[in-house]
Parts: sequence; structure tokens; C-alpha cells
Amino acid sequence: MDKQQLWQRYQDWLYYHEGLGIYVDISRMRFDEDLVKQLTPKFEKAFADMEALESGAIANPDEGRMVGHYWLRDPELAPNEEAKKEITEPLANIAQFVQKVHQGTIKPPTAEKFTDILSVGIGGSALGPQFVAEALTSDEPPMTIHFIDNTDPAGIDSTLMKIGDNLKSTLVLITSKSGGTPETRNGMLEVKHAYESKGLEFEPHAVAVTMPGSKMDQIAVKDNWLVRFPMQDWVGGRTSELSAVGLLPAALQGINIDGMLAGAKEMDEATRVKDLKTNPAALLALAWYYSGNGKGAKDMVVLPYKDSLLLFSRYLQQLVMESLGKEKDLDGNTVYQGIAVYGNKGSTDQHAYVQQLREGVPNFFATLIEVLEDGREKVFELEPGVTSGDFLSGFLQGTRQALYENNRDSITITIPQVNPRTVGALIALYERTVSFYASLVNINAYHQPGVEAGKKMAASILELQTQVQTVIKETSSPLDMATLAAKAGSPDEVESVYKIVRHLFANGRGVALEGDLTDLKTLKVSAS
Repeated sequence: MDKQQLWQRYQDWLYYHEGLGIYVDISRMRFDEDLVKQLTPKFEKAFADMEALESGAIANPDEGRMVGHYWLRDPELAPNEEAKKEITEPLANIAQFVQKVHQGTIKPPTAEKFTDILSVGIGGSALGPQFVAEALTSDEPPMTIHFIDNTDPAGIDSTLMKIGDNLKSTLVLITSKSGGTPETRNGMLEVKHAYESKGLEFEPHAVAVTMPGSKMDQIAVKDNWLVRFPMQDWVGGRTSELSAVGLLPAALQGINIDGMLAGAKEMDEATRVKDLKTNPAALLALAWYYSGNGKGAKDMVVLPYKDSLLLFSRYLQQLVMESLGKEKDLDGNTVYQGIAVYGNKGSTDQHAYVQQLREGVPNFFATLIEVLEDGREKVFELEPGVTSGDFLSGFLQGTRQALYENNRDSITITIPQVNPRTVGALIALYERTVSFYASLVNINAYHQPGVEAGKKMAASILELQTQVQTVIKETSSPLDMATLAAKAGSPDEVESVYKIVRHLFANGRGVALEGDLTDLKTLKVSAS
């Protein structure tokens, strides 16, 4: 297309939300009208599916659950009074709790006020709060937030070292829907140990964010933690940012959570429109479908041109990949669906991997996130009429054009500024897009059997480790790996046994290795 034709296509396919000031531009995706006509019946079904979802249909048949994260920003839509109450009461309790913490009415036993937040969680319990903290926290927040989002001992120690003496004035948020997530449980025990090591009580600093009656909830009740906030059964981890999971830490940091909820509600309303061209989430779903031929054949590269949106690609990685990465469709057919997501920030990406994007393997489509306002009160010109923000805008436009000229597609999403309303709207926009796309390709976006399978396998390895340690302690003579595996009751798991032993040996955990470390057949293990 020549530039005049591209300008016309831009006008034909540009979406603008006047209230939010958000633009969605899919004009640089090369779909044609034939595809739009072909997908029209699928979109009609997708709009109906969304309506059913919001009305309380069972969307996760594996667990018999409704999916209602949309109700979080508009409780009046909840299908019954009980669900509505599950939203409004925690919101009111969060507001009251945060106010008392900031005022010092609720305070730690050995300090005047809580000064820091330590958020312990993983996956959806960490990625959303991390993204929002990076995007929206002011330079001088009322409380400083830290995260433990893995079970890496060195990472845990590093975070605790940064908190230092402020541990005594740190509010610890332990977030786990089931209360049985191993990484979160480990983080809780590590943090509790850190408090005890300094002669401090953990419990008066501890806040549980979990489902009522979960393992974590029972521990919090039994040990008299400071307070508990509920997670709803009908909200999944990757869509939980606008529940207590994300709203509590955001409010403690002084972020306007009402603004986030309002922005998400406005975007939800925009994406209920049953017309492709005037529904921003449907437009994105169309672009995704076209790019990967409805099979996820191309990756999604997310490039936000704003430092504060650096973690948006990580947040989207879980939302998109955990929702859409499915082996089976709704009819039980093997389809291997999914869209891989990765990203960096502009214009850092200009010096990182745009070279490959423009000239390498054409296995992706790009999503460029543009922020119109530079975010400075005083304009500083690097040269007459040109600011750093102008360069940033120029790099974005240049990347978009350079990609298109070499037959690489892109989407551009433009927001006026990074604020609570626009961040809430972006979260809602992508949540809705995932739902529409899942309907188009006939998969369930709201279960994750692959994640559960990984957890079960990890648990079996830890069980095997316990058996291996017992055998080593009870055996006086050195054992080769095959014999050790057999004595541990898992003769077919020799490789796993070797890796367990290697890890124990590297960490001085009561294991000695004898022989040549490169000759695994003759290598023997004994108690040290």
C-alpha cells in the first residue's frame, strides 16, 4: 500500500475511547475484509460467550467455578447478593485498614508506624502487584514495597537484606488463593524465620490474602495474624489484580485504587459493544487471530515506550500464555493453542532486538504501547524544538514504520498518560481480549491443567528426595546411583536421584560423593 492508502486504512480501523483517551490501532496488521467476514459468526458467538460469562455461567467446568473478575469493578453486575457482598465488603475493609495503617492507628509492636510492605506470592499474586507498583507508585510513597516472588534462597536473602532494620516496621502480605502454593508457603516460613532470628514476633506483622477456609487462612486464624482479606473463589490468580490481591498493596503504597477500578469498568463497558469495529478488545482479538492464523503461529512482542510500563510484558506473559496455552479445545481435540509473549521497553529495544524483528525470522507481531504525555512539568529542549520525549515518540513511529516496510505487522495502543485509570483500563482491555480470542479458537481460557501437572511432578521429586536422604543415612557403605534409586523405591528414577544427590552435595547437606564426578556409572554416594 502507498502512504495515502495506509492513511485511509488507519482511519478505517482506528478505535478511540473518548472518556479514557485510549487509541487502539490495528491498521498495520495485514488482514483483509474476507477474514473479517469469515470471523463474523465467531465474533457473534464470542460476544454471546462473554455475556454468559458475566451472567455467572460456569466457565471453569474442571472446578465448577464461575469466572467473575469483571464484577470486581462493577459489583452491581454480580449474579447474586452473596457475590456482590464478597466484593463490596473487602473493598470497604481495605480502605479502613489502609487508613489506620497510614495514620499509625494500626502499628507494629516495636515501631511507631509500618514503613514497608513485604509482598510474598507468586504468579498472579506477584506479577500484577509488581507491574502496578512499577507503573504507579510515586517517588515518595507512604510505604515502600518489596517482593518475594520465588523460592530462591539467595533472592529471599537479598530482599530481606534490603529491608534490613526496617523489618520491625514491615507489614508482610502473604498471598495465596489455595494457601497451599509451595513457593508462597516457603516464603512465609523464610520470613517468619527472619523475624524470629531478630527476636521479633512475626504474627503481628502478618496479613493473609487467601480464600476463606484455605490452609493459609487456617494458619492465620490459629496463629492470630494481624488481619485477613478474602480472595474470591470465582477470581483466578492471573485476573486478580483488581481484587484484594492487587488493591491492598496498591492502596498501601498510596495508589488511587478507585481510579484503577473506574478505568477497568469503563473499558469493560466499551468491550461489551457487540460490533467488531467499535469494540477495542474484539479488534485486538481479530489482530491476534490473523497474525497466527488462529493457531498462535506468531509470538507477541510487547514494547511499551515508557519506563514505568517496563513490567507490562511480564504481566501479560502470564495472562495470555496461561490462559491460551492449551493442548485440547472445548471439543476434546488436540490443538496446541497459545501465543508466546515477550518484551522489553522502547527505546531500549532499538539497541537490543529490533534488528532481528526487522530482518530476522518473521515469527512475531509487535504491540507498541505509546504514552502521549511526556510526564514532565517543565519542558527541556535538547536542541531547538526537540525534547527527549520527542525522540521517544520518533523512535516508536520509526520502529512501527520500519517493521511494516519489511512485512512485519504491529499493533499500537496509545494512552494519554500512565495513571490509575489508564492502567486499570489496560488490564481490563487485555483480560477481555483473552476471553474473545479463546472463544474464537474454541478453548477454555480459565483453567490451567499444565500448571497443576508441574506442581504434582515437583512434589513427587521432593518426596523422592526424602526417601533418598533416609536411605543414605541408614546405609553404612557407599551406594552407586542405580542402587540408591532402587533402595529409595524408584528404580526407574536414577537420573532424578543423581540430580537430588548433586544438589545436596553442592549445599553441604549430609552427602559425600566418591569417585570421578564425570563417570556417573561408578560415582558413589554416602553420608558425610
